[in-house]
Amino acid sequence: MRFVPAFIVDAVLVLVFAVIGRASHGESPGGFLITAWPFLVALLVGHVAAALLPARPRRPWSLVWGAVVWAVTVVGGLLLRVAAGDTAQIAFIIVTTLVLGVFLVGWRAVAAFLRRRAGRPSDNSSIHEGSADAADDDESTDDAALDEEDSEAESAPETDPESGPQPR
Repeated sequence: MRFVPAFIVDAVLVLVFAVIGRASHGESPGGFLITAWPFLVALLVGHVAAALLPARPRRPWSLVWGAVVWAVTVVGGLLLRVAAGDTAQIAFIIVTTLVLGVFLVGWRAVAAFLRRRAGRPSDNSSIHEGSADAADDDESTDDAALDEEDSEAESAPETDPESGPQPR
């Protein structure tokens, strides 16, 4: 149930999306649950899907987890909306995709930035030592850095202190 705090943040942001959308169209913001319910259901499915992926992201606040949740929430929410008899015009689809992307992935990006800035690049505290959850959203960055170091090491000629660089 580690995803519950992230789910709550995401659910609040989906509700904010619905309130803003209704208000921007001159509709009563009070009926926001009518607009939000398909996206809330899809949000829950998105969190479950992210948790069950074979090569799943390890932490619900990771960028990868957020991307999975975002994709499932947008697609699932729009499908449920249409299945319930509401519309999904192209402008609504575009706005939904962009706003929910900023909301659902954006807060995770800010959190990752703040963790890095605070000197905890992969959040390796003593609580997480020995845990499989010690690194997640920085994996691709770390892998890229390691790949770069490996390629530099492979391309650099071996140097013999007495005779100089040796060809490979």
